[in-house]
Amino acid sequence: MNRAALSVWLIAAAGALHAADTTSAADSNTAAADTNSGAHVVLAADSVLADDSVLGDGSVFGDGSVLGDGSVFGDGSVLADTTTEQVTVTASRLALAGTSRTASEGVVTDEELQLEPAYRPGQLLETVPGLIVTLHSGEGKANQYLLRGYNLDHGTDLAVFVDGMPINQPSHAHGQGYTDLNFLIPELADGLDYTKGPYYASVGDFGSVGSVRVDYRDSIADQLALSAGTFGFRRLLAAGSTGVGEGQLLTAVELQHYDGPFITPDDARKANTVLRYSAGDERNGYSVTAMYYHQLWTSTTDIPLRAIEEGVVPDRFGTLDPSDGGRAERASLSAQIHRTIGAGELSATGFLIYNELHLYSDFTHYLVDPGHGDQEDQFENRRVLGTAVDYTLPLPLPLSSFANELSTGVSTRYDSLGVGRLPSEERLPLPAVDAMPSFSDCDQIYLFAAALYLQDTTRWSGRLRSVLGVRLDYQHGTDIDYLSALHETDGYSNGGTAAQSLAQPKASLIFTATPSLELYASAGEGFHSADLRGVNQDRSVGLGLPHTPLLAAQWGEEVGLRAQPREELAFTLALYNLWQQSETILDPDVGQDSAGPPSRRYGFELNVTHQIERWLELYASVSGNHARFTRPFDDGTGHLGTYITDAPVATGSLALYVTESGPWSAGLEYRYLGGYPLSSGPCVNAAAVRDFPGAANSCANAPTASGQVNAGGFGELNLAAHYAFKSGWRASLGLYNLLNTHAAAAQFWYVDRLRSEVSAYPDGRADVHEHPLEPFMVRLTVATRF
Repeated sequence: MNRAALSVWLIAAAGALHAADTTSAADSNTAAADTNSGAHVVLAADSVLADDSVLGDGSVFGDGSVLGDGSVFGDGSVLADTTTEQVTVTASRLALAGTSRTASEGVVTDEELQLEPAYRPGQLLETVPGLIVTLHSGEGKANQYLLRGYNLDHGTDLAVFVDGMPINQPSHAHGQGYTDLNFLIPELADGLDYTKGPYYASVGDFGSVGSVRVDYRDSIADQLALSAGTFGFRRLLAAGSTGVGEGQLLTAVELQHYDGPFITPDDARKANTVLRYSAGDERNGYSVTAMYYHQLWTSTTDIPLRAIEEGVVPDRFGTLDPSDGGRAERASLSAQIHRTIGAGELSATGFLIYNELHLYSDFTHYLVDPGHGDQEDQFENRRVLGTAVDYTLPLPLPLSSFANELSTGVSTRYDSLGVGRLPSEERLPLPAVDAMPSFSDCDQIYLFAAALYLQDTTRWSGRLRSVLGVRLDYQHGTDIDYLSALHETDGYSNGGTAAQSLAQPKASLIFTATPSLELYASAGEGFHSADLRGVNQDRSVGLGLPHTPLLAAQWGEEVGLRAQPREELAFTLALYNLWQQSETILDPDVGQDSAGPPSRRYGFELNVTHQIERWLELYASVSGNHARFTRPFDDGTGHLGTYITDAPVATGSLALYVTESGPWSAGLEYRYLGGYPLSSGPCVNAAAVRDFPGAANSCANAPTASGQVNAGGFGELNLAAHYAFKSGWRASLGLYNLLNTHAAAAQFWYVDRLRSEVSAYPDGRADVHEHPLEPFMVRLTVATRF
């Protein structure tokens, strides 16, 4: 969708509003009655079957599974300051009728998070329909996220906020928008809000595919929890609150150890602390929160399948470099304030964040350096300062009786970071000049971002409302390249300054067809920022290609519905299109994301909630996605085509929640990640010669597969069961991967070289690389309140 098409769409929307003016203003008095039990609908402006089936060339369920994930906090404990025995999960799925802007935004309550079987903190985000959270390396590394046909890598197009603080990190050492949630203490999470698509004026960088805001609670019952499980899992949590002055002081400490099923144990050692003071409520209150997180770990990086098949490693849990791993440290201080000012509501957030990371990874083994191997130390030391202010005010339209609400907001963020990557061996540094220039970086980067948005919500009648918005973002960055002399020998530099602004229109129309059915149509523009180093490199090299934009635009359209045909049954359906000016792709040679060609996606999402019995609830979600580059792309393995690598064809989940069953509560979930392409297309002779210049004159003798390469995805069943004793003690049992599914948690297709292949393969070999899904796991938690 281009800007002209978006303009036409908005003009059409304005025409619909003009027609709505003829509706009697008296109808607005029935708005609340018509919408309180309404349902939402979302469809797409282009035909979803425009050039192919919704799922491309795969079926909805690819290889067959449907979804499920781990126990409530990795250990199964559910000790938040609420009563899960009286949860009604369905209610939160229905409450948005009459207020939502699209069918694909929603809320997840504290109770739902407690019942979610999740064995890593980041997996709590899988309560967002269609979102899969997995891992392709060690425990201390950020998760990999997949949503709406996107491999979001570590968070490139998924904006995540915790307690008002942005978690995505631009121009990161490992991946653009890197989102590490290992500092999150699940027991402190107090619900989350989510959006999907570029239709929301309050959502900016990294949020065009999705955004998630996790709230922290203000108080928690005094408690102590001890957990133990297979593969060396140990965890201690101590938390509590006490009254101080006019408010509550919350403290929490978490200590955790986990080895995983790997031959070289992860030996992940994590420490988390939180100190939070709060007073008042969400309308007139404030909070000040300090957090500290530290973790050390060893990691088993994804390895080529031939290393397993040829016995180079004993099995899929082996490693080619046992010194891979890392260390991470994070500290933050944040404050939030909420005030009623006149007839409006003011919210303000301020934050200081410190992040330090060293990530030791060996992706290509002996491809770059046949003598020492290709391990690299990706490092960064980041300081972030930022603010955000939002104000919402009822503001009737002049000379009319239409209900109208105006929201406005402004945000700023400043990042100062030392960032880079240098060759290493067994975590010891090697001279940068011993490797090719692009294998080494050492930069000081200064990034500034500011945004302003306006959003107007108007109820034109009891059935029709509109949400119109505009957002203006500005970013400026300067890079000092400390290795510029080395890089210039290869014809480029990371150094330089880039700046760009981007205005983004947004629009939604919502029609309440019946008291139990609400329909939606939306269009908008969004963006994600690019790594400043890549932007400057592109401008310094004469590639004959369009320059990589600092702010890469994204356009989307969506139509959908939210329906409640019976009191105990509700569902949402959304059909969407998404265009992207520059797709973010993984470059395994440097272990970083880089800007790629334009792309387009379309697909659907269906979510169903059913209160089967008073004590039993079902929630199901399925999505199908068609993703393609808009022009052929050489993926570096001799393959050329328009498939977007690692973009899932389908995702899904099926969950059963047991509540109000005396002392028992439980969550059973099946999580599903469908198949996805690993290569951009089949082998093409010209690409094979270009990618393997020292070995190939065609696909026939190139060290790569001849046809399209695909991954199978996975399905996983998980259970978390909880029993509350009358004495205040509680026991929780988490059973993960109950079916002991033998599958890969993540797979990639790229070129590497083993030590034994140095002489025979001058340009390396293309292969499937995978990180295994953990086998059947058990975790037991015993906890008490006092």
